[in-house]
Amino acid sequence: MDAVERVLKTINHEEPDRVPAWESAFTNNTISRHFGVKEGRGDFDISLLKNVPDKMAVVNQVIKSKRSMKPGFKRYFKLFHNIGYDIGTCISTNFPRLILEDAKGYVDEYGRIMKFESYEKDGTIIMGYHGGYIKSFEDYESWERMDPNFKPRLVGYLAGKEIQEEMNDEILAAPAIGAIMEDPWEGFGLETFSRILARSKQAKKIFDDYGKFTLELVKILAENGAKLIILWDDYGYKNGLFMRAENYRKYVFPWLKQICDAAHKLDSYILLHSDGDLMEIFEDIIKCGVDVLNPIEPTTANPEYDIFKLNQKYGDQITFCGNLSPQMLATGEISEIETYAKRLIRELAPGGGYIFSSGHSINPAITLDRFLAMQNIKRKYGNYPINVPD
Repeated sequence: MDAVERVLKTINHEEPDRVPAWESAFTNNTISRHFGVKEGRGDFDISLLKNVPDKMAVVNQVIKSKRSMKPGFKRYFKLFHNIGYDIGTCISTNFPRLILEDAKGYVDEYGRIMKFESYEKDGTIIMGYHGGYIKSFEDYESWERMDPNFKPRLVGYLAGKEIQEEMNDEILAAPAIGAIMEDPWEGFGLETFSRILARSKQAKKIFDDYGKFTLELVKILAENGAKLIILWDDYGYKNGLFMRAENYRKYVFPWLKQICDAAHKLDSYILLHSDGDLMEIFEDIIKCGVDVLNPIEPTTANPEYDIFKLNQKYGDQITFCGNLSPQMLATGEISEIETYAKRLIRELAPGGGYIFSSGHSINPAITLDRFLAMQNIKRKYGNYPINVPD
């Protein structure tokens, strides 16, 4: 069974040949080297532009070219295949809008200031958020609107789709979008965005702008054959939601419902990546039509936001993806990791509806031995019919 069929059967709550796997982000040179893939910064190293006068002209030339974008995706898809993942992510948003003077970062099209940093132990390059570039609603009004028809949005996905075909569908290429909530507020910074929320007309304008953009881009990607579309859109943090639940219901979920409906009409599925404690809006997310929820963060402060409890109540309505704590993968006992990974497969995988993954991402602090312990459990016990000992 190839990855495409495996993932789609799982989302439809049917049993494939084995439990599929994915990671929302992978930044760990040590693990990459172990699996035979040279570490790297990604698709394009903007530090090479330090002495180039018109930096953005060069960036735009690169991101509009499938030939230029493809090698970066190919490297990651090879890594994911070697590990045993089934989904490869292709970027469709978050492209640079301004390059910082030192070429050590950029301002993306949402207005987020992003900088590259190096993890000293193995040189892994980490892209970190350093605040919002947009300082007010008036600044936002003058900020160039994101165009769903901007060529690189489709170029990235089509490059990934070509690699998928070259790999005989052993990886499913899935385009990813910044979406409605997380990246937009990060473009302002939380303090500025919180002030805007107090002005309902301004808040609605921003959410509607990004909701419409996301909806149109989802349609374009689905019309071009994307079977799974990823929305990056953190709604919460470890102690709760970023804003009141009624604000999600007022501003975000009407758009999320339209997005899911549009995707389903075009034979595509929606995977929502949202960190934090989402208990208060969990049923809203399901009602919107989200097909897969990741990562069901296991380290929130709410003991009820527990993947096993959620599965008992909602397991027939949504596919779960994730939940193995990155903290455990960085510092836990090997036996602890093995026990938890087995429980995830034993309790969530029967009947389909579960994609194996960490509880956030694979970051540079995760050690090789612990990562291998996680993956070895999936290889040993992740075949159907599921039979995992207590």
